[in-house]
Amino acid sequence: MIAVVYSGSHYAHWRLADKERTLSFKTSGINPYFNDEKFILQLLNKNINLIHHAEEIKRIYFFGAGSSSDELKQAVYNAFNTFFKFAKITVEHDIAAVAIACCRNSPGIVCICGSGSNAAWYDGRKVKPNNYGLGYILADEGSGNWLGKQLIKGFMNETLPEDLRQKFVKRYDADRTNLLEKVYRQKQPALFLSSFNDFYLENREDKYLSDVIIKGFSKLIDTYLLPLHKQHPEASVHFAGSVASNFQEQLYTVAAGANLTIANIIKEPINNLLTYYSNKN
Repeated sequence: MIAVVYSGSHYAHWRLADKERTLSFKTSGINPYFNDEKFILQLLNKNINLIHHAEEIKRIYFFGAGSSSDELKQAVYNAFNTFFKFAKITVEHDIAAVAIACCRNSPGIVCICGSGSNAAWYDGRKVKPNNYGLGYILADEGSGNWLGKQLIKGFMNETLPEDLRQKFVKRYDADRTNLLEKVYRQKQPALFLSSFNDFYLENREDKYLSDVIIKGFSKLIDTYLLPLHKQHPEASVHFAGSVASNFQEQLYTVAAGANLTIANIIKEPINNLLTYYSNKN
C-alpha cells in the first residue's frame, strides 16, 4: 500500500491505495513551519484510518506547505518515520506536488494560489529553487490570506461598500476589536485570514470584490510569473489551488492581459499525484 499526502495549512488530503482499493480522507493541515514533530505525531495518532493501515503502508509521498528547508522537512519525516514503521518516506514542498500533478515529466511554469501563493520553474524532473514563497506577511499575493487582508482592511478603513459591509457584519458578527484580536494575537493568523475566501465565493458577482480578486491575480502574475516567463518564454503555465480554481474567470482575464496562456487549472493535485505514483509502484 502507498500513501500520497498533499497538505496546506488548513487541511491535508490523503489517499491510501493498493491494487484493490483507494481510501480518501482529510486531516488537519501539516505545516512544519507552524507544527512541530510532536504535534504531527499526535495528529497521526488521532486518525482511525491511519491507525488501521499504518503497518500496511510501505511507501509515503508527502507534499506540504512549509516543507521547504531540510530542517522543516526533517520534522515531518521524523514524525512519519515514528508512526509508519515499515514505510519509505519522501517529504517535499507543495510546489513540487503541483509540478508533478500538472506537468508530470514535462517542463513548465507552475503556480500555487490557494491559502498562500508561490510559483516556480519545473524542468520535468525537479523544481528549481528561487526567492519566492515568503509567506503571508511578506508575500502570498493573490492568495486566500491576501484576499482576507484586503477584506478586513476595507471593513476597518470603511472603504467597503455599504451593502458588502452589512453582509460582512452579519456573516461574521464582525467588529474592529474582535478582528484585530484574531489577526494579531491568535495562533496561525494566516488560517484566519484565508477563511474569508467563502465570503468572496458567496458574493462572487459583486464588482468591488471581483476587482479585488483581479488586483490580487495581477500582483501574483507580475511578481512571480512574468519573471519566470521571461526566462522560459516557451513554457506552458499551470495553476493549482482553491483560489485559482474558484475564480477562474478573473484569472484567465488577467493572464490574457499579461499575454500568458494558461494550460490548466486544478483545484486539488492529490488525485493526479495518486495516479502518478500508483503507476510508479
